[in-house]
Amino acid sequence: MMDHQALAALLFPHITKTIAHYEAQYPQRDLPEGAVVTRIAPSPTGFVHLGNLYNAIGERLAHQTGGVFYLRIEDTDQKREVEGAVEALMDSMHYYGIHFDEGATVEGENGAYGPYRQRQRKELYQTVAKSLVERGLAYPCFCSEDDLKAMHDEQEAKKENYGYYGKYALWRDRTMEEIRAELDKGTEWVLRFRSSGDPENMIPVQDGIRGELKVQENYTDFVLLKSDGIPTYHFAHVCDDHFMRTTHVLRDESWLATLPIHVQLFDILGWARPLYCHTATLMKMDGSSKRKLSKRKDPELALSYYRAEGFPPEAVQQYLLTVLNSNFEEWHMANPTADSRAFTFSLEKMSSSGALFDLAKLDNIAKDYLSHQTAEFVYDNLLAWVKEYRTAEEAANLAENKDFYIAALNIGRGGDKPRKDFGSWQQAYDFLSFYDSSRFTRVDACPENISAEHKKEILSRYLETLDFSDDSAVWFGKVKEIADSLGYAVQVKKYKKNPELYPGSIVDVSNLIRVALTGRCNSPDLWEISHVLGEEETRRRIAEYAAI
Repeated sequence: MMDHQALAALLFPHITKTIAHYEAQYPQRDLPEGAVVTRIAPSPTGFVHLGNLYNAIGERLAHQTGGVFYLRIEDTDQKREVEGAVEALMDSMHYYGIHFDEGATVEGENGAYGPYRQRQRKELYQTVAKSLVERGLAYPCFCSEDDLKAMHDEQEAKKENYGYYGKYALWRDRTMEEIRAELDKGTEWVLRFRSSGDPENMIPVQDGIRGELKVQENYTDFVLLKSDGIPTYHFAHVCDDHFMRTTHVLRDESWLATLPIHVQLFDILGWARPLYCHTATLMKMDGSSKRKLSKRKDPELALSYYRAEGFPPEAVQQYLLTVLNSNFEEWHMANPTADSRAFTFSLEKMSSSGALFDLAKLDNIAKDYLSHQTAEFVYDNLLAWVKEYRTAEEAANLAENKDFYIAALNIGRGGDKPRKDFGSWQQAYDFLSFYDSSRFTRVDACPENISAEHKKEILSRYLETLDFSDDSAVWFGKVKEIADSLGYAVQVKKYKKNPELYPGSIVDVSNLIRVALTGRCNSPDLWEISHVLGEEETRRRIAEYAAI
C-alpha cells in the first residue's frame, strides 16, 4: 500500500505551503454580480497574431459588466520563447486600444493576483501538485523518450487509442522502493495525473458560445509537471484561472480537444469551472474551399501586417466585430460615425462555425471609416505612419507642407456621400502621390475615345480658356463648350443612346483632363484639385501631357 503522504514529502520536500495559503492570498474578487473576469494569456513566441486581438474581445465583456480584464504570460515553454516578444505583444495591444486592468506590464506587473508570468508561479503549481500526490491523484513517471515511443508504436500497430493509460501507464502503480531507487539514481521524472476517467463516459460542459457540449471523459494520465518542475499548459492554466478568479475563458476552438482534461482538473480539485467560450477559428477562402489562416502562407495572420499597411485600429476593430457578432453591422448602419466601443458585445451573437476572414471587406470598412474622419485626423495619422514606415525625407515633405496636404485631403470629404479613396495609410500615401511633383506619375492611359489629334486640341483649348478666377460652374461650362465644339456628346444619355453619332462623351473629355492633371481616371473634383495644386503646376502638367 502506497504511503501517499510520504511520497509527496519525498517528491516535494521544499514545498511547505498549502492550497489554503493561496486561497487566502488570492480571495474572491469584490465585484458586482455578473461581472466578468477574463484574460488573454499568450505565449511569448514573438509572433503576435490576429487571434490575440480576436480573443481580446474579452475586454469588452469584462468592462461592460464592471469586471476585470488582465494579461497573463504563459511562458512555461522556454524553448519557444523569443526575446522582446512580451514587449511586442503589449505594444500591439496598446496600439489597438486594448486596456488591461492588471497583469504583466513592460515595467513588471500590476495587480494583486500575480505574478502574471507563469514561470514565477512555480511554487504555487508545485503546492497544488503536492496536494494531488497526497490524495493519491498524482505520481512520478520515469519513462524515457524511448519508452514512450515504444508505447506509441505499439498502440499504432494495434490500432488502439494513443496516450498514457491502462496497461500503458507503466509507473502508475509502482512501489515506493522502485520510485526511491530511480530518484537516487538521479533519473528525470515528470508528474502525471492519476485519472479515474472512463472513455465510455460522456460528460456535459457548458460553453458560452456553443451551449451544452457532451465531451468524452478524460482517461489518460496526462503530465502535470515537466521534468524541470514547470507545469504543462493544462495544469498551469487551471491553477491560474482558479487563483486569479477567472470567470470566463475565451480561446480558439482548437482547444476543444483538451477540454476534458481541464474540466477534470477543476472538478477533482473542487474548484468552480470558469465558463469556457470556444471561438470559431479564423478561416480564409483558398480557391473554392475554406482553410485555417496559416502563419507560413498568410501574412495577414500577423497583427503587424495591419499596422505596417496602415489600417486604422478602429477600422480593424470594426471589422473583427462584424466577424464576432452577427448584429454589429446592423448596429453600425444605424450608428455610422459612433465609436465601436459603444456597441454592446454579446456571447450569444457569436458564431460557432469557422469565421471567414475577408481582407476586401476589411478594406471597405476602413475606407468607409476614413471617409467620415476629418482631413486633420487623416493627415496627423498619415504623418505618424510615414515617420515610422517611410523615409525621413518623405516625412519631412509631409510635415513641411501640412496646409497643402490637408487641403488635398479635404476634397470630396463631408456630405452625405464622402469619397472613399483609401482605407489605409499606405493607400492614402499612394493616393496623395499625384499632388507631389516628385512622386507624380501617370498610371492611366488616355481615354480610348480620344484620338491623338483631339487630345492635343482639347488640352490646348483647355489651357487657353483656363481662368483660376472662374467658379466651378463656369469652369465646367467651358469644358462642355470644348467637348461640344469637337462633336462630343455633352449629355451622357445621348451618347449611350446613339454612340455611333459621337467620337465620345463629356466623360471622355473630362477624363482626358483628369489623366493629364492627376495621372488617373478616378480622382476627386478636378476644379478643386487644380486650386490645391495652383495655377503654375496645373498649367505645367496639362502642357506636358499635350506635348506627349
